[in-house]
Amino acid sequence: MAGVAAGAPGLTERKGSRDVAFAAGIIAILAIFFLPIPAFCIDIGLAFSIALSVLILMVALWIQRPLDFSSFPTVLLVATLLRLSLNIATTRLILSNGPEGTNAAGYIIGGFAKLVMGGDFVIGLIVFAILITVNFVVITKGATRIAEVGARFTLDAIPGKQMAIDADLHAGVIDEKEAQTRRRELEEESSFFGSMDGASKFVRGDAIAGLIILAVNIFGGIVIGATRHNMPLAQATDVFTKLSVGDGLVSQIPSLIVSLAAGLLVSKGGTRGSAEQAVLGQLVKYPKALFVAALLLLGLAIVPGLPFFPFALFGAILGFVGYAVPARLAREQAEQQARAAAVELQAQKEAKESVKESLKSVEIELCLGKQLSSKLLLAQGELTHRVTKMRRKFAQQYGFVVPDIKVTDSLSVPAKSYQIKIHGAVVASHELNLGHLLVVTGDGRKPDLPGEEGREPAFGMKAMWISDAYANELKRLGFRAVDSMSVLLTHLSAVIRNNLAQLLSYKDMRVLLDRLGPEYKRLLDDICPSQISYSGLQAVLKLLLAERVSIRNLHLILEAVAEIAPHVRRAEQVTEHVRMRIAQQICGDLIDDGVLKVLRLGSRWDLAFHQSLKRDVKGDIIEFDLDPTMVEQFGVDASKAIRERMDKGHSFVLVTTPEARPYVRMVVERLFATLPVLSHLEIARGVEIQSLGAIS
Repeated sequence: MAGVAAGAPGLTERKGSRDVAFAAGIIAILAIFFLPIPAFCIDIGLAFSIALSVLILMVALWIQRPLDFSSFPTVLLVATLLRLSLNIATTRLILSNGPEGTNAAGYIIGGFAKLVMGGDFVIGLIVFAILITVNFVVITKGATRIAEVGARFTLDAIPGKQMAIDADLHAGVIDEKEAQTRRRELEEESSFFGSMDGASKFVRGDAIAGLIILAVNIFGGIVIGATRHNMPLAQATDVFTKLSVGDGLVSQIPSLIVSLAAGLLVSKGGTRGSAEQAVLGQLVKYPKALFVAALLLLGLAIVPGLPFFPFALFGAILGFVGYAVPARLAREQAEQQARAAAVELQAQKEAKESVKESLKSVEIELCLGKQLSSKLLLAQGELTHRVTKMRRKFAQQYGFVVPDIKVTDSLSVPAKSYQIKIHGAVVASHELNLGHLLVVTGDGRKPDLPGEEGREPAFGMKAMWISDAYANELKRLGFRAVDSMSVLLTHLSAVIRNNLAQLLSYKDMRVLLDRLGPEYKRLLDDICPSQISYSGLQAVLKLLLAERVSIRNLHLILEAVAEIAPHVRRAEQVTEHVRMRIAQQICGDLIDDGVLKVLRLGSRWDLAFHQSLKRDVKGDIIEFDLDPTMVEQFGVDASKAIRERMDKGHSFVLVTTPEARPYVRMVVERLFATLPVLSHLEIARGVEIQSLGAIS
């Protein structure tokens, strides 16, 4: 802190000295208007004027955007004031010391007079007239028009740009600091173009003043030379015209340079980059244009009467540039892509190693043992393809895209085993017998081949692991053998299907809602959140998926929710109504060979469940109260009846009353998680039903 405090006065002193020096310079320029200046000082002032104009032009060429030279109007005013003061000082010297010769007003004016005029003042007058015309009519007039239009459009666009900044700030795209920076840039832009509109008038006025000063110098010099110094008229005309034209050339060349800088600055517009990037970069960006121009020049080169070399030279140059530019652009693009890929890879590596990344839980993760991982890595392309196909099938079947499946390996997992994790929790695991095929046998016959007994992991059925050397023999015997990857993916598919409700996140639900048509978005706005919250709607969708009911017909689900939501609040009640409304879809997904096979609950258990439902004064169910021994007995009877039908190969559903359905499902799902439980109202009209009996 002491060092900073000690350095602060020195910094203030340097800044103060620069302010004083700048003010002294302005006062010196003003003094030139009134005080006589020797020729030597005039030469220094004219050289400084030329150097300043060249510096202004170079800065205008190299800046990236016009606002980077926001002090240009001030610099232009100072440069114009300097040239006018030097014009007055040179006028005083020309009229006072004209009879002394061409160096009467300094060696710079005399040197320019000899260099440009070559001893003939008529040539000097013509050159001066051309410079005035180019500066006044072409460059200055065009720059003034561009500055006027730029200022007008910039000022008109300010309200829209301010509203865009406020919108980005409210949307969270930018923070308050960035908004302040953009507002400041907008203010600077409007001030700059407004100042440039006025500053361009300085350039026009300077050109007009130069023309008037030339006429005054010539006419006044001739009169003074002839009357005061008794010079012959021809000599006075020759001397004072040369001096006046030399003075005009010395002042008009810096004026032309500054006018060019002003034109480059205002014509740059919204283009970023230096003038070389903005102009040359865009001119050579289109190879076809370069080739066409090259062919045209080569055609002119062979036209009789026209010189061959100049046209052929520039035609060859344009052709070479047109050939070389695409290769250079392709190389630069490849380098940019490589750099971007390297940056992204580094960012991903840092993200993986960060503490925050370790806190994130993967929604679906397949964790492999080392030996299993090394085997599956050989078929990584097939694994990725089959996983992608599986996710696409789930999207078509259930109406939403399940999360990405992350495949990892871990030393904590046994070498030949794998674990399936949902939100970081292990929900299933199994050990594979590598180099063997799995033959599902159930309670049927077994292949008469050497093997090891086991279980099929997805459904728990009896199976045998048999060496893949017997693959052809198994096929001949009529057994269907499954490879290790298919066993793993089938198990993964079953686990995902059993956990669909956990995998439907709030973000996934909003993505599904955003894809609805405009009419259903209006319906959604009517019911959410006034009648049901978005989280409540998500709970309804989760309850449907928990029983493997597809939500692909989301518009029908929304219509059903809109019907019942004003009357009930509990997500379970809303879900039961939705199930009845989409009964056609539910039955269509469960029909086997055109027939819906059903197993009824039976009169005894229908009555038991009906009596266990406790209601309030309004008739709404508030409690399920079934004796534990009855629950146990129902489980025994249901298991016997369901297992008997399953062993016969039937695919069926359990049917009960609408009021008891959720509670029957609650008991049955612990015994047979995949068995659908429907109510009588969920069986659509026109569906052919085959009764397989009752639980009794």
